[in-house]
Amino acid sequence: MTKSINHLHKMILVAEPNEHHRVQIESIFSEYGFDRVYSVADGIRLKAVLKKFQKKFESIGLIILSYDLPNCNIVDLCGALADEHTELKVPVIVLTNHIDADDPNLKKLADLRPQGVTLVEKPIRAQDFMPLVYLALVLKSERDAAHQLQERALTELAEHKILEARLKYLVLHDELTGVGNRRSLEQTLQLAIHHCQTYKQSGALLYLDIDRFNVINDIEGHDVGDRLLAELVGLIRSILRGKVNIARIGADEFCIFLPNARKDEAHHTAELIRKEVEDSFKFATPNDFYHVTVSIGIALLTPSLNIHHPSELIAKAHQACYIAKKHGRNLVNLYNSKDIAATHFNDVQWVPLLRDALKFDRFFLTFQPVIRIADGVISHYEVLLRMRDESGKVYTPDIFIPVAERMGLIHNIDMWVIEHAVDFLASLSPKQEHVTLTINLSGFAFQNHQLFPFLQEKIKSAWISPKRLIFEITETATIANFEQTRGMIAKLRSLGCGFALDDFGSGFSSFEYLKNFPVDFIKIDGQFILNLLNDETDQVLVKAMVEIAHKLGKQVIAEFIETPQVLSIVKTLGVDYAQGFLLGQPEEKLLDQTILSLVKYLPENSTNLQIFNP
Repeated sequence: MTKSINHLHKMILVAEPNEHHRVQIESIFSEYGFDRVYSVADGIRLKAVLKKFQKKFESIGLIILSYDLPNCNIVDLCGALADEHTELKVPVIVLTNHIDADDPNLKKLADLRPQGVTLVEKPIRAQDFMPLVYLALVLKSERDAAHQLQERALTELAEHKILEARLKYLVLHDELTGVGNRRSLEQTLQLAIHHCQTYKQSGALLYLDIDRFNVINDIEGHDVGDRLLAELVGLIRSILRGKVNIARIGADEFCIFLPNARKDEAHHTAELIRKEVEDSFKFATPNDFYHVTVSIGIALLTPSLNIHHPSELIAKAHQACYIAKKHGRNLVNLYNSKDIAATHFNDVQWVPLLRDALKFDRFFLTFQPVIRIADGVISHYEVLLRMRDESGKVYTPDIFIPVAERMGLIHNIDMWVIEHAVDFLASLSPKQEHVTLTINLSGFAFQNHQLFPFLQEKIKSAWISPKRLIFEITETATIANFEQTRGMIAKLRSLGCGFALDDFGSGFSSFEYLKNFPVDFIKIDGQFILNLLNDETDQVLVKAMVEIAHKLGKQVIAEFIETPQVLSIVKTLGVDYAQGFLLGQPEEKLLDQTILSLVKYLPENSTNLQIFNP
């Protein structure tokens, strides 16, 4: 029989009281290349060795036992080693002086032959003994392999059952937050619709969207964003306490179904969630601290409404949430069918209109003056985009720009605005060479690698000074793509163009980003200006923005100047430039005068205005 290298390194345990026989056995194994042979002379020592190797039993390839080994019950030991129920069985060769058929113990050992017990009569001869040894070792290897295969099969079966259970769970649950998913929600709503139609049971669906979630997700990374979602779900569960149906149906969108809830109860619950999130949910990261808010839409399920499918109710709640976000976020809004008109057409209907507007020049530019408060000089004009449809109806960008961003047309519109603004400057008379334009760019403009070479070539071909162009981008768009935006701004500034940061103060870390951002102007978010006359907090915030901006060498623009009183306040607070309907509305032509007399816009009792003075 061919020797196996694996067999040669198996451990062989010899239990023989006769020293002469032990030496003989060891000599035979040595002759055949076995290097792991251990010998003991009695049963006590044998038990100690077996106990020592209890956790490494698989390393023992063969045990050779003398039938007359003292302090050892050979029959019981062999029975234990050959037991079918042991994890790893070890073959045994029993050496006996003579095989007596009448010996009951030998007979019991002979009965264990199928389980790996072999009887060998002394004296042993190598040519007869070693084939039995190899056969026993092969048997051990096959048993080990069979056992491992069985263990692997059992493990795979267990893993399969776990995976099957996990898949069944994931079919109806969101893995990240543990709440239901859209499929689970639709099942819940389908049952609720049935109960509503059959038993006249009402209900309400809340559609919750995290305000500016993408900003946090982009700045801090998806792991932090995931943690925010999980923590917010935990807060909502603690607010609602009882058994509620929560489902995550989008990246940061959740639905909560309230069975048997009527209008007032649904609104109260939604407002409770909104207020608790605003007041209690302070989300901390290693880099920053975020104040999180949510917008919530409500759609009612009542017998009087003709709702047959869950998607109808979800769409109504989503529509209500959209209106809440459109009206300023951090709001609760109840679905109203009249609100559909506010969203105009859907995206599919808008796309051909936008393409036609690009193709047939139905876009047009208007210009609103920005006044230097110190002397009333028109510093520059902000370029504002408008669109006409075939009937002549005019649309403002807040209606069609979101559609263009979602449908991949925003780059074309950005390029159209730049091209026509530069052409407008080039068309002005020599007397108007001082005119400077501020051009709004979308948050996606700086992801367009064609923007810089296009503008560079356009300025060159139009023969205008790049200093007559100021590009304006919103703070939230800047934060969302900070490094890429800053790099593109640096390239455009190298041409000589200026930059303004719009909606300043609306982001989470406005001053931190302002410190490291290469802009010439900041335009304070209109939400701080509209109620400036009556809100002492807004006055404090605007004053702080102005002081910090000035220390950083940047000039400040206040938009939404609609009353003389507000103009007087921003002047007192040190704002450099003013823009708003009071000073000039967006028009297709530039104002005739280049200097405005601000005196006529200031109230006679401006010195008596209530302005906070820290």
